[in-house]
Amino acid sequence: MSATQTVLWARVLDRLEGPNPPSLIVVDPRMSDTAKRATVHLAPRIGTNMALLNGIQHLLFREGWIDNAFVSEHCVSRNELEQKVSEYTPEKVEAITNVSASLLYEAAKLIGTSPSLLSTCLQGVYQSNQATASACQVNNINLLRGCIGKPGSGIFQMNGQPTAQNNREAGCDGEFPGFRNAQNPRHMQELADLWNIDYSKVPHWGLPTHVENILNYIEAGSIEMLWISGTNPLVSLPHLHKVRKLLAKPDLFVVAQDIFPTETTAIADVVFPAAQWSEKTGCFTNVDRTVHLAHQAVDPPGEAKADFDIFVEFARRMDFRDKDGHPLMPWQKPEDAFDAWKKLSKGRPCDYTGLSYEMLTGGSGIQWPCNEHHPTGKERLFEDGVFFTDIEYCESFGHDLETGAPISKAEYKQLQPDGRAILKACHYTPDPEAPDAEYPLQLSTGRNVYHFHTRTKTGRSKPLQDACPEPLVRMNEMDAAELGISDGEQVIVKSRRGAIQVKAGIGKISRGQTFIPFHFGYFDSEDERARAANELTLERWDSVSKQPRFKSGAVRIERCPDAQLANSAVVVKSQQPSYEQQVAKNKPNAADVGNKAAHLAHWLGTTFQALNVLQDTFSGLLPCLITDHEVQSGVEVLQKITTNALNRLRPFCERYHTKSKYGHDVSKVLREGLFPPRDTQHSSYETLVVLTGLQTYISNIEAHLSALVPVSQALWAADFVAAVQGASEDVARMQKWVKQQLSVRAAQTLIVPDLNVLGEDVRWTQQ
Repeated sequence: MSATQTVLWARVLDRLEGPNPPSLIVVDPRMSDTAKRATVHLAPRIGTNMALLNGIQHLLFREGWIDNAFVSEHCVSRNELEQKVSEYTPEKVEAITNVSASLLYEAAKLIGTSPSLLSTCLQGVYQSNQATASACQVNNINLLRGCIGKPGSGIFQMNGQPTAQNNREAGCDGEFPGFRNAQNPRHMQELADLWNIDYSKVPHWGLPTHVENILNYIEAGSIEMLWISGTNPLVSLPHLHKVRKLLAKPDLFVVAQDIFPTETTAIADVVFPAAQWSEKTGCFTNVDRTVHLAHQAVDPPGEAKADFDIFVEFARRMDFRDKDGHPLMPWQKPEDAFDAWKKLSKGRPCDYTGLSYEMLTGGSGIQWPCNEHHPTGKERLFEDGVFFTDIEYCESFGHDLETGAPISKAEYKQLQPDGRAILKACHYTPDPEAPDAEYPLQLSTGRNVYHFHTRTKTGRSKPLQDACPEPLVRMNEMDAAELGISDGEQVIVKSRRGAIQVKAGIGKISRGQTFIPFHFGYFDSEDERARAANELTLERWDSVSKQPRFKSGAVRIERCPDAQLANSAVVVKSQQPSYEQQVAKNKPNAADVGNKAAHLAHWLGTTFQALNVLQDTFSGLLPCLITDHEVQSGVEVLQKITTNALNRLRPFCERYHTKSKYGHDVSKVLREGLFPPRDTQHSSYETLVVLTGLQTYISNIEAHLSALVPVSQALWAADFVAAVQGASEDVARMQKWVKQQLSVRAAQTLIVPDLNVLGEDVRWTQQ
């Protein structure tokens, strides 16, 4: 907090220096300025947040430090949580995290016996191993204590900056505006009506395309244009060698929109110079939901324009229109967009309908919701213990915290939250890249107080740059002594992905841990040293949030050779300049990039051919394998259903130019593997084997159709959507019948011996 939320930290310091100071618990592998003021400082191994938080909850349950009345009335899934954290004894947590059992108990006791609790976290949780799962445990702890919705208590799940909060409200981070639920058709219809576009054109057919997939699609060639606004991925993304290689691809057209030249603008095809905050008018929201209005103070320099003007002008030139032919973005000034946003937010948690530019001018901000019920804003949420979890109101049905798979509406309904908070449980899973003999140290990256993000602004401030001119790798004293490294010495830090050359800073961090600020790139380098922390970082992503796991991975630290140290020679060179030169030479004009064939024809052809092979299997093969009359009758019905599915898809095979050869070999091989020739006599066991093969084969078709559902929606083809959904229902009917037959036959077939078939060995065993 002392490095990243300085205004909030100033308020904490004010309380700590005043009468009746609060207790402060800090979780950080480093001895940060925040940790120095802690009542209890927990310094876990990097990547073990989940185990630590489960251990605290274990003690809350064990010692009875739970607000049972609050939890009983306002929460669900208590039993599941209590059962899961029961395994995380202080001794087990100490073995995982290296936090002593006694210190863990001290922290849990402070939490469990305090009349109030304010919890806050930022990227130390969100960009670590099991990020979303750990953030949910922070919520759990406050809920178990009943410390939410009342003075002195609450949860600040922080954003790196106020505009990041705006992104979440407005739907720019993969959500939908107003915290609407992509799985709720009513929410999507609201957006279609407000924007006056067809329902099919609201892009709700799949999960958002997160950064990792964007990079994968660039690598595959299916993304040919990337518009980067207000961020600098050539310093801020993990595994920079790969990111540079992808963004410098000759067939990728890059648009970069920023206020100053950066490593990313250096390789862009088009740069839009943007205005910064004092040069434009607009609103931003703090973590406590306070909405502020910043009025333009000065004109932007040169050709720079506000982001608002750039986006509106782009929409005008592209001639984006609603279904009545009117401009999709008709606004002339920021206040016009604000008024449109007020309509969009109505009835949602972040209701702005009572706000106006006039109200927001001259004051210190107003908290949402601000509407007819709360005309001056609402100071705190959840005072009545009612949460935003009603099935028709919630933003999301949630996820499996381990796999990241979305929870379905039916599964969510079984929880019966109905306005109660959901306690989310998850087991600890070790970091995917643990230290070993080759890379014995754990790496975490983060921020310091002097710089922000990739220093696009702060790197151009002389006082801030003088205070922190270059990155250091923070090392433990004992680790440094074993390697013979002294404070301020140039060292080489290596991971499995790359290497950098920086100075060592000794002390203020736990044994076996290292820390490097990620702010430093190459736009102002005075030599050729590689120094960006993300040259080293792990290319893994949280399964739910899709945040990169910047705070994990293994490294080793080496001394620079003495001769090179003496003259400050560059040992590890930056690759950035070579990529900038490569882009300048090799980038074609946008018009020169040719079209590529889509894979839809292949996928749809494979699906259609699989249905054809299934039809052939029903008519030619299964009657030879099964003599059971009930199964034979059922197969006849399945043949008709298969014909129906084929008829639904056939017109679209012609439309999208599929060919029957696609998928034929795959389907044939799959059938031969599932239904091989058998010399055994017909039996109930053999029937079970054939039914199992049939279920597996139909599952293959189900998977292909599942992929075609969002594809048909993304094509805005209502008839194709209907055909795919109809075929999916047909195949689901077949699968349901097969599963029912397996269920009915399994017990008798697998438990009771069939002596006529199994032979003398079984008779002898029975005797």
